[in-house]
Amino acid sequence: MKIAESWLREWVNPDLDTEALAHQLTMTGHEVDGVEPQGLGLEDVVIAEVLEAEQHPNADRLRVCQVSDGSGETLEIVCGAPNAVAGMKTPLAKPGVTLPNGITLKQAKIRGVVSNGMLCSSDELGLGSDSDGIIRLPDDAPVGERLIDFLQLPDATIDLSLTPNRGDCFSVLGIARDVSALSGAELKSADVAPVTATIDDTQAVVVEFNEGCPAFAGRLIKGINPNAASPIWMTERLRRSGLRPISPVVDITNYVMLELGQPLHAYDAAKVQGAIVPRLARSGEKVTLLDEKVVDLNDDTMVITDDSGVIGIAGIMGGLSTAVSDETVDVYFEGAFWTPIHIAGRARSYGMHTDASMRFERGVDPNGQARAVERASELLLQIAGGDAGPIEVHGDGQTLPQPSNISLRRERLSALLGVEIDDARVADILTNLGMEVTATDRGWDVVAPAFRFDIAIEADLIEEVARIFGYDNIPEATAIAATPLEPLTETQISTNSVADVLTGRDYQEVVTYSFVEPSLNETVTGEASELVLTNPISSEMSVMRSSLLTGLLQAAASNVARQQSRVRLFEIGKAFTGALGSHNEPVRIGGISVGTRGPEQWAEQAQPIDFYDIKADVEAILGLLDSSASIDFEAVKHPALQPGQAASILRDGESIGVIGKLHPRLKKPFDLKPDAFVFELDAAKTLSTTIPIEEAVSKFPSIRRDIAVVVDENILAQHLVAEVRSAIPDLVAGVRIFDVYQGPGVEAGLKSVALGLILQETSRTLTDDDADSAMAAAVQKLHEKFGAELRE
Repeated sequence: MKIAESWLREWVNPDLDTEALAHQLTMTGHEVDGVEPQGLGLEDVVIAEVLEAEQHPNADRLRVCQVSDGSGETLEIVCGAPNAVAGMKTPLAKPGVTLPNGITLKQAKIRGVVSNGMLCSSDELGLGSDSDGIIRLPDDAPVGERLIDFLQLPDATIDLSLTPNRGDCFSVLGIARDVSALSGAELKSADVAPVTATIDDTQAVVVEFNEGCPAFAGRLIKGINPNAASPIWMTERLRRSGLRPISPVVDITNYVMLELGQPLHAYDAAKVQGAIVPRLARSGEKVTLLDEKVVDLNDDTMVITDDSGVIGIAGIMGGLSTAVSDETVDVYFEGAFWTPIHIAGRARSYGMHTDASMRFERGVDPNGQARAVERASELLLQIAGGDAGPIEVHGDGQTLPQPSNISLRRERLSALLGVEIDDARVADILTNLGMEVTATDRGWDVVAPAFRFDIAIEADLIEEVARIFGYDNIPEATAIAATPLEPLTETQISTNSVADVLTGRDYQEVVTYSFVEPSLNETVTGEASELVLTNPISSEMSVMRSSLLTGLLQAAASNVARQQSRVRLFEIGKAFTGALGSHNEPVRIGGISVGTRGPEQWAEQAQPIDFYDIKADVEAILGLLDSSASIDFEAVKHPALQPGQAASILRDGESIGVIGKLHPRLKKPFDLKPDAFVFELDAAKTLSTTIPIEEAVSKFPSIRRDIAVVVDENILAQHLVAEVRSAIPDLVAGVRIFDVYQGPGVEAGLKSVALGLILQETSRTLTDDDADSAMAAAVQKLHEKFGAELRE
């Protein structure tokens, strides 16, 4: 928002220069984006009158003007402005004057005619960018007077970046209140003297929707002079505040909005048909707005209607059918309080943004409607004359914001700000901000004024005290906290170690939302979650996740959709299970792998990943455990995994997680086309371990013996390994499966499994007899347990 410094100082005039004032505004939370000087370097520009304006004899677009500067001498000036006419008053710069753009004027001959100066436009004087021609000053502008004296220059335009919660500061009055509270300078009274009604005429108003419009103030003014012009002091303040003057009625509504913060609308009373009715729009209704844009209205939009239909969108823009014009003689001023919840977002839904909607969305003073209409009436009667009817306020007022009593604790104030502020100082700050303050044993009871609708809780009051006390007056303190050393246990593996293992295997860590879509969560886990959010971000994020796989699948799908052919992701985070009264939050380790086994390269053909690739990744994590842990993989049925490629991961017989291939029927819900392999581990069960115990390394060589046995195809290879180890526990240092075969030479329903036995002793070198005995014992155990036969 832009305001003129001189206008602000009319309301409150602190003993601060422009730079200091801008700094103080920024420190109170009203960031100053810039200060634009107005009228610097215009000391030698005077007001002149154009006595004659004739066509230049040698140029179609130039005029030769005879100009009086009040000295008694007539100056001949060549002017290119199309609006230069006899009788107009305008700024004059004589030869020798240096303009703000750095140009120093000289007497010059233009197309054969000597020009003794220049009649100036706004752009040339740095007073705006109006390109219509030279500035037309009021007819009563005194010829020969300095322009800066007439326009009360120099001045400055202060450009403020206001926060959305401070809707009360979108006005000169609102900023002046804060400046007064900060500096102690006296604030001009915001009261407006009532305008005496000289006629009894009124405009009928029927408020149909009080919830959206609890207050609707209005006044009818008849018989204004349609030829009146806005005074220069008003047009200059509007211009310096970033608004272009248009006509007296429109200028007055803009002026009052900037001054008091209450948007107004003016109707041509002769064009209003019947009663004005604020209500909600109805399906199929349309309105043509002031900018001639035709809008199809939504049924959640507040509108203003008369007997002819919709004549404006409440709080956003008026309609063209009742707009004031140069012929308007009867005006109806409207100042309403539109409930912010019924205005917020409506302008954006129509692709619009207006000064009025910006203020109504943030909130305006709920007690300022009649005052604003009184102020507009006062100005219009001064400028254009006319007769005013009585002011009327419609609406039940029941839904107007009501101030509440807020307790401010002395102890809480000190704790948050980190500084002790004298009680009297706190009370003065709040009182100067217009609040009612009552001292209590613990602090203060405070009632905020109606225009401070952003004050609702104790923290708001503390912020106000900090703003006015001065953030730079609060000493900086470095927090000191004890950081005792904690014992480092070797019985729990850090999740950082797991992350290191997975990143080393080309995985990337992700963090996904803990909120997921209910049906997807049930699809992955097989059961509906009872942990439903009361106020979710959206329906797609309305339950707490029971598994990390839901978010990982969505993340992988997003990457695949963006042409990533190889995706490996993992997450370490909480899942949420159980019911609201007794829920659990176990930490889990989840991973997903999609695409090829390795990155693309010229020397090797790309191979798609399979179950055993991701199993190797899981075994790399389990490799962090102590060697005494017994790890098994058993086939399992899982709602998210494909049968035959799904396994439960067992540690010492207890399930610690699952691994497998994503079920084909889940590809469509997750929009994931390629095959995906996933795993999920319970971190607490997986990462617990024991303190390592050292073992002697044998100094004697090992012996390897290979055997191949034929067994039933349903027997798991890991069971064969376990039995071999148990048959010769003192000699077996390791068992490796190096071949599994089914086909010619092996009966149907059977398979050949080749095992490599690594034999070693710690006290002696093994002999061939030892190796033969060990092999015989292993084969015998496999035959007894599984009916295995040695394959020749």
